Amino acid sequence: MNPKTLDHVALWVADRHRMAEVAVERLGVRVIERTDRFTLLGADARRGKLTLFDAEGPRERGPLARIGLRVSSLDGRDATVDLGEGLEIVLVEAETDSELDLDHVALVSANPAEAVERWQVLGFAPAGEGRVEVGGAYLELLAGEPGSPERPLLNHIGVLVDSVEEHRADAEDLGIEIDDLVDAPNTIALFVWGPDRVKLEYIEHKPSFSLT
Repeated sequence: MNPKTLDHVALWVADRHRMAEVAVERLGVRVIERTDRFTLLGADARRGKLTLFDAEGPRERGPLARIGLRVSSLDGRDATVDLGEGLEIVLVEAETDSELDLDHVALVSANPAEAVERWQVLGFAPAGEGRVEVGGAYLELLAGEPGSPERPLLNHIGVLVDSVEEHRADAEDLGIEIDDLVDAPNTIALFVWGPDRVKLEYIEHKPSFSLT
């Protein structure tokens, strides 16, 4: 398993249009794409993004603690932004070549040490106690009880790969539980189950991929 970057975090939200408006106003991201099913938010279509999917509310936080976006300077902005529905975005001041790129996703885990080992099987690299990383962004595993929410806020975490077919074969060899394989117009995606029932998407951009 060899993911390249942390591509996006997908969320189930009850009012995605309102949340998108708040994110644009308070974070400075833009709407990259909007369809009948989802809204894609970010500063750069080829860097870390947020995907908002329609779902019945209220939503439960479950394993998702927070999402961090990287900025070169806070420049007077609030470091923590509440987008509503339990979604907290933290702005992390750090060196970056792409403003508002994904910095980290903090997840609650019943057993962080075990979760770290399992995330490494899925292709993430060790990055210190309670952390794994991919492409300079990381997952932070926090001790706690994620529960089994019927209406989770977190849909899935997406990582970019060169070949979904290679990852499908690797997942089968490693005994990783596969949820779905989706062949879309611009991408092909493999969904697997990670620690604490967090869904991970390996996404491959087709030559037709043209979001700007």
